[in-house]
Amino acid sequence: MTDSRIFGRTHKVIAKSLDISAKRHNLISSNIANMDTIGFEPSDLDFQKTLQRAMGDQEPDYLDRTHYRHLSTQGKASFSLNGENSQEVDIYHLDSVNIDTEMMNLMENNVKYKTTAELLLRKMTMLNYSIDEGGK
Repeated sequence: MTDSRIFGRTHKVIAKSLDISAKRHNLISSNIANMDTIGFEPSDLDFQKTLQRAMGDQEPDYLDRTHYRHLSTQGKASFSLNGENSQEVDIYHLDSVNIDTEMMNLMENNVKYKTTAELLLRKMTMLNYSIDEGGK
């Protein structure tokens, strides 16, 4: 979509903001779902930094390995799962996810998402009002 007065930068920022809020919601939900998983490290993203990066950078047209243990993007990779069964539970790594922090993050993200959706709704209402020629 080309830059115009109807669908300009504001529309693009709103769309990216909704996408980032949805991604952050998935991360927070994953943290909550894995709170009893031994050794799980919770993850989150900084909304402002992610939005700035999304607005400034081009989307890559390739897949990139960001960690050496990720599967290869070039054909089939060989890997093995080496593990052993244990009856012991590591109780020191069960508290890596704080449910209060995660619920607060979820609530904050929900407010941002609803506010952004309301901005989009108002922008579309203004467009509809313009199409109707001011409600003649």
